[in-house]
Amino acid sequence: MSGTPTLVVIGAGPRGTGVVERIAANAAELYEGLPLDIHLVDPYPPGGGRIWREDQSPLLRMNSMAEDVTMFTDDTVQLDGPVIPGPDLHTWAGDVREGRAEAAAGPEVLEEIHGLGGQDFPSRRLQSAYLRWVYEQALAALPPGITVHEHRGTALRVQGPRDGRQKVWIEGRAEPLAADLVVLTVGHLDAELPAEQRELSAFAARHGLVHLPPDFTADSDLSALRPGEPVIVRGFGLAFIDLMVLLTEGRGGRHENGVYVPSGREPVLHVGSRRGVPYHSKIGYTWQGERPPLPHHFGPAQVARILDRPGPVDFRRDVWPLVAKELGHAHYHRLFTAHPERTAVDRGDFEEKYAVAEPGSPELAALVASAVPDPADRLDLDALDHPLDGVRHASYDTLQDGLRAYITADLARRHDTRHSPDLAVFLGLLSVYGQLTGLGDIGEKWHGFFSYLASGPPGPRLRQLLALSDAGIVRFLGAGMTVGTYERQGVFRAGSATVPGAYTEARALVEARLPDPSLLRTRSPLLSGLYEDGAAGTDTGLLSVHPADGRVLDRDGRPHPRRFALGPYTTARSSGAFTRPRTGGPAFRQNDATARTALAFLRDLSCRDRVTV
Repeated sequence: MSGTPTLVVIGAGPRGTGVVERIAANAAELYEGLPLDIHLVDPYPPGGGRIWREDQSPLLRMNSMAEDVTMFTDDTVQLDGPVIPGPDLHTWAGDVREGRAEAAAGPEVLEEIHGLGGQDFPSRRLQSAYLRWVYEQALAALPPGITVHEHRGTALRVQGPRDGRQKVWIEGRAEPLAADLVVLTVGHLDAELPAEQRELSAFAARHGLVHLPPDFTADSDLSALRPGEPVIVRGFGLAFIDLMVLLTEGRGGRHENGVYVPSGREPVLHVGSRRGVPYHSKIGYTWQGERPPLPHHFGPAQVARILDRPGPVDFRRDVWPLVAKELGHAHYHRLFTAHPERTAVDRGDFEEKYAVAEPGSPELAALVASAVPDPADRLDLDALDHPLDGVRHASYDTLQDGLRAYITADLARRHDTRHSPDLAVFLGLLSVYGQLTGLGDIGEKWHGFFSYLASGPPGPRLRQLLALSDAGIVRFLGAGMTVGTYERQGVFRAGSATVPGAYTEARALVEARLPDPSLLRTRSPLLSGLYEDGAAGTDTGLLSVHPADGRVLDRDGRPHPRRFALGPYTTARSSGAFTRPRTGGPAFRQNDATARTALAFLRDLSCRDRVTV
């Protein structure tokens, strides 16, 4: 090596910003007085990146309260580097109002900042301003000699030997960037269509229909969905909520006192999914009182025992029973401490017996039944996960009433502190996710379950959904949704297990979800190039990385000394883009470990080069 050591970070969104913040935090210990060039590569502005960029509809909101979003570490995070505290989103907005912080934002976002409450759900444009500020704070915290160079472009390829400098090719740039280390922090990426989606697109092309495959909703062209026409929508998560908003308020409709006033430009959305219901509402109150001790039944010791077993990890067999017991622990701890009048035995006696009962055993079920008289106070994860199992309706009309009643009940429960064990389960889910990062790729079922239970829409969005249902703009299809093609009629046809024998036909089909993260189908030449160069991928297509520091693994399990990767397409994926304060977010730990390993490598490289010279 000659010249200044160089680190290239590909991806300037929240994860890339977090890595830069951790480099700044650890530099005094690991890189004092040494020069370093950091090259930050992203086609979108630093801080927000693609998903959280400023340039998107003001109607699109976060699904987290302002006080529940932070980009800064605290003393609950298990990390080797220093804790550098900073404001959560709500506190930062207060600092802006009081003149203690600046916001690079337009007048509409500034107006929102000045009216933001801690339990409000901010717009994504406001979050973009917060992320930009965090990025600028990270730059300002870098010591003299460490310089960041921004490159507005798409990284196309990383090449280079294991024991030498890497080359990073950027679209539109004739020469590659030379890098001693490369850290990939790209987020959600476009993907090639799987076979079913290709067949649906071909069918649509033959018959002049509309098929919108999985995509980031803010980037989808919705203009082909015509007013008044039926649209089949497969997917009932957050992507559907965005779609719903853009096709209603985004086309001039408005909500007034719980009633939707249409503009006449809306299509009619017929929505269904595997579960047939929307994600559970975000909980509308904050924690009070004693927290459940977490992790308790699923922590590092249990993860280590699972990894020590021979053969691959089977999530349902090896992991799920421990997860269920941990979530039950959180639930019943809260029930006994906050609502003891709804329990029938001594808390200490219950906890002692619960601790030794086998997960999922008849003994555990009997213990819970004897201690918690009302079945409504018991945690039933299967019923939560599949609320429409066994539910049948004679017609779609009766299903509408049934689903509206379900959503109304969910809203009431998630905003009622008498059901505060639900919030304890949420904390349990966060704890479990932090432990699961050590197990690598555990499949998609867990991530779907977590999102459905813990990462649903704000309550106001579900109230809007109810209003749209009352107005006939949204129609529910039910659970076990099927989508087929009707060649003779030239239409898409959807049905469900909830309304046997009934079908809905439409000339438009929207897949309301993000593409699955997969090396095998990604449209990113950067990731597919890594795979072609020998990087290991899991059976589900995730990029395999070392659980300790994010180094990319090859197919022999060897960590690459000069390549790191963090994010949703890796086996180190975490529960979301952001962390709730004081929950020990695993993304912070991962960012810190990657930054420390990178700085130590670059320091040793620099010192070795100086000795050679």
